Amino acid sequence: MPRDGVRRHMKATSFSLASKKTRCGAAATLLVALTGISLQANAQGPDGYPAKPIRLVVPAAPGGTSDILARTIGLELTKRWNQPVIVDNKPGADSNVGAELVAKSPSDGYTLLLLDTSTLTMGPSLYPKLNYDPRKDFAPITMIVFSPHVLGIHPSLPVNNVKELIAYSKANPGKLNFASASNASRLGAAQFNLQTGTDMLIVPYKGGAASINAVAGGEANVILNGLLATLPQVKSGRIKGLATASARRMEATPDVPTVIESGVPGFITGSWQGLLAPAGTPSEIVRKLNSTLVEILKAPDTHQKLVAMGAEVVADSPEEFGRFLRGETVKWTKVVKDAGIKPE
Repeated sequence: MPRDGVRRHMKATSFSLASKKTRCGAAATLLVALTGISLQANAQGPDGYPAKPIRLVVPAAPGGTSDILARTIGLELTKRWNQPVIVDNKPGADSNVGAELVAKSPSDGYTLLLLDTSTLTMGPSLYPKLNYDPRKDFAPITMIVFSPHVLGIHPSLPVNNVKELIAYSKANPGKLNFASASNASRLGAAQFNLQTGTDMLIVPYKGGAASINAVAGGEANVILNGLLATLPQVKSGRIKGLATASARRMEATPDVPTVIESGVPGFITGSWQGLLAPAGTPSEIVRKLNSTLVEILKAPDTHQKLVAMGAEVVADSPEEFGRFLRGETVKWTKVVKDAGIKPE
């Protein structure tokens, strides 16, 4: 090849290589930019959520308050999002088995937890060696409802109101027992004993349905359990409802007085039912879940259905729910200490 041709070939080759480097550099820059956008999108939550079935973990046996609510709300979410919401009952260790499962699940919005929040607010005092942190491992979505405890008895017990129950218990020390189904009912019963000077034995049962059946069948004497789950047995007469542990009478039981009306000041206990996701769930997913659930809970048909079942609809924001959980943790830590309950 002539010398001038060689120089022209070398110049063209050099230009070609330079162009390739430029294109590669631009491609690399574009890739970095796209990766950054992708990472940012993942941090904020994917578009189109939910794109697959959602697992709704209930850390309690079927038939209790949490289970009833999960199936009611899961059905409504399925209708709106056209994605199945699968209720998965995972009872055990006072709801800690199911709670731990969700705490350690991916933070993608596809595994959620619906439970009586006493598991999280009382857990730190009762179970200091948990394999998860109730205060840090969850992202609050919304408080769904408050179902106050109903103080009920087996009909064979010769009492007709709270004052007579207190008097009968004191006159028959060691004879009566409380059927307890959760941390909330256990500590609620302990609080009742503290405030009234009674000493009824607190007997644990595996789930709300089991404790209800124990009292309805005469195996246990007294129950303090969520009204939503217990109301059918009260209406049937298998359990005599003496009072509700709410600030005011419930719409579902207008003829049943409150424990406060019955002479026990400030006695408010119950089943606070909330929905949570694993900590780190993108805020956009939390917001979408919250807004959809609030819409469902405030819809007239759902709202009235829950009220008729014995619940008080809350439907608050993630921030309000978080503040509630922190305040309840402080409150029940004191009750555990004052009642002399030993951590397990």
